Amino acid sequence: MSEKITVPALGESVSEATVSKWLKSQGEKVSADEPIVELETDKVNVEVPSPINGVLGSIAVGEGETVNVGSLLGTVDKSASKEETIKEANNYNPPKKVNNEVNTKIFAEEKKLKPKNTKTKKIKEPELKLEDEEPLILENIHEEKPIQRKEKQISPAARKMANESKVDLSNIEGSGKNGLILKEDVMNLMGVKPAPSERKIKYGPEERVKMTRLRLTIAKRLKEAQENAAMLTTFNEVDMSEVMSMRSQYKEDFQNKYKVKLGFMSFFVKACVIGLKNYPAINAEIQSEEIIYKNYYNISIAVGTDRGLVVPVLRKTDEMSFADIEKNIGELGQKARDGKITIEDLQGGTFTITNGGIYGSMLSTPILNPPQSAVLGMHNIIERPVVVNGNVEVRPVMYLALSYDHRIIDGKEAVSFLKIVKESLEQPKRLFLNIW
Repeated sequence: MSEKITVPALGESVSEATVSKWLKSQGEKVSADEPIVELETDKVNVEVPSPINGVLGSIAVGEGETVNVGSLLGTVDKSASKEETIKEANNYNPPKKVNNEVNTKIFAEEKKLKPKNTKTKKIKEPELKLEDEEPLILENIHEEKPIQRKEKQISPAARKMANESKVDLSNIEGSGKNGLILKEDVMNLMGVKPAPSERKIKYGPEERVKMTRLRLTIAKRLKEAQENAAMLTTFNEVDMSEVMSMRSQYKEDFQNKYKVKLGFMSFFVKACVIGLKNYPAINAEIQSEEIIYKNYYNISIAVGTDRGLVVPVLRKTDEMSFADIEKNIGELGQKARDGKITIEDLQGGTFTITNGGIYGSMLSTPILNPPQSAVLGMHNIIERPVVVNGNVEVRPVMYLALSYDHRIIDGKEAVSFLKIVKESLEQPKRLFLNIW
């Protein structure tokens, strides 16, 4: 008896996937609900579990192939578990001895077959001939012998020069007697051009790799954003002194109370919510010939992973505390890095924040995340000279960039939104007191 393994429902608007990796081999034992195969969709990776206990039977689709929802991936054959087999063996009762002619003959035959003693008999000489032995046995015997390598001989002058110049002599063939490495050999090595990179040696001058489904989707959406929106970017800068001071002053108390670190992102989320409430167009989207104003504030947070950029959503951020925001960001970020993010985690965002500053970016023009109409770009914090009350002071400054769809967001609204974000971050106590 066997059970089919099929492609499960993958979420809204997702109808196909790519077989990323088979986690089990054909004939390998599997347990019910144990992941068997990993599928890659446009947005997330999905693990398909085994429907029953048994062994992986047939594999209908190979790695790298595209499948639709409901398609057959393979089968799991039901089989007795190891524990059941042992139980059956323990419960086995041998036939009772009956005093009749048939059983007497059987037992007599069994007795005849049993050896009279258990001592090891000497093997006859012909059976030990080398020509009758398997080559594998000879190879194993040969491999067990350690290979003795001669230690490289290095002259004192060459050793001194190598140590001073930090030159690796392990791959040098000495030109002296019996392979002695001389000072001239080291000098010649120092004049040799660098060897090609390991990647070039391994893959050649170029390597061609098929794009993942996630990367293809990212490329398609970013191109659509440029083609379908009248995109414009405006900039401002923010003095991060007060935010950094508050974090430094209260970070230990905050972590002790809420079991989570106080990061920068919670300040930015709170500041953006204030700006979105004041300028609803930035939290809106275009559908056909209508503008949909959204009176809820689901902030998408861009997270970089090994598989590419994903943008999980923080829902109802206007109803969240600083601690709630930090906890949810941490959980979503970890899920994204572990490849366990779900379709639901990526849907329903109304505005996006991306932080290129964690990679050292000083300034950028972020691209919209359709169908959203605006995205805020954060950057690294650098100490810069700033005029404060007529005096030049060194302050930690961050550049902010707001990219927006000019079809529904005017320049005045974009600039005013950034100004509110700037003022909120430069007076962060007002965020905590919620007095904006």
